[in-house]
Amino acid sequence: MELRILKYLSFSFAVATLWSCTKEVQIDIPGYKEQLVVDGRIETGQPAIVLLSKSSNVYSSTNYESYLNSFVDDAIVVLSNGTQTDTLTKICTDDLPPGLEQVAAGIFGIPAEILVNLHLCAYVSLNMLGEEGKTYTLQISHQGKQYQASSKILTPIVPDSLYWKPEGNFTDRGFSWAKLSDAANTADAYLWEVKYLQDPQFSKTFNPYFNDEFFNGLTFEFGYENPMSFNDPNGNEAYRGFYKLGDTIVVKLSKIGGKEYNYFEKKYNQIYSGGSPFAVPTNIPTNIEGGALGIWVAYAPWIDTLVCQ
Repeated sequence: MELRILKYLSFSFAVATLWSCTKEVQIDIPGYKEQLVVDGRIETGQPAIVLLSKSSNVYSSTNYESYLNSFVDDAIVVLSNGTQTDTLTKICTDDLPPGLEQVAAGIFGIPAEILVNLHLCAYVSLNMLGEEGKTYTLQISHQGKQYQASSKILTPIVPDSLYWKPEGNFTDRGFSWAKLSDAANTADAYLWEVKYLQDPQFSKTFNPYFNDEFFNGLTFEFGYENPMSFNDPNGNEAYRGFYKLGDTIVVKLSKIGGKEYNYFEKKYNQIYSGGSPFAVPTNIPTNIEGGALGIWVAYAPWIDTLVCQ
């Protein structure tokens, strides 16, 4: 009995000692530092388009005005493909050439009728188009700082087949599908986009970026939903995500580099897990040198038309 009491007192003393030996831990959170954010792209047969903005403090309020004020229009942007150099031209939404309103709306994500009354600028290469096999180096000068990034337009891949088929219990609604033979012994990454014939811009599907980590060197089939249907205010909820029998769509499969894929893969993971208490914080990588955020990416697209029948 005495031994039990002694053990109990020893255990209680140990717990009390451990409980009392606490240490206050102070964590120093780094202060906010504004950085340049680059969103630039070029693809085969198309000019380069570069959007520049300033990063925002995560603890500051987010609103429409702060979004508009974040864009940068006082930089010098130069593009080189190794043999040719082009200083990009600044084109602003309040001085757009006729016919580009819808294109600009797709770039900025703002309705055209609102966009034309705002002063938002993009940098565009008017003297250079993307060519397969060439590496494009972007150089940015802004407020005394220099930034640089490079990306190569790779050789596009052509799917074995492209088709539509009904899904679930539907006979007139389905997804777009493709059969793809991936090259062996290479690390490949892709972007899948779609649009209706009349649309000025392509739309991204859910999780549109993928690589060949699990199908390197294999032939496989994959399908994607209809992203445009989610933006149709008059659409039937039961048909969200589906193409209907008779639809004609344009499909775009673009090949991109590994660093570029890593950026988008981490970015979309954060978007899809936003607000989850179980999400793991991730620093989104960048291929911009000099202390900026964002991405400069070259796309090698394959484009075809699909009739849903």
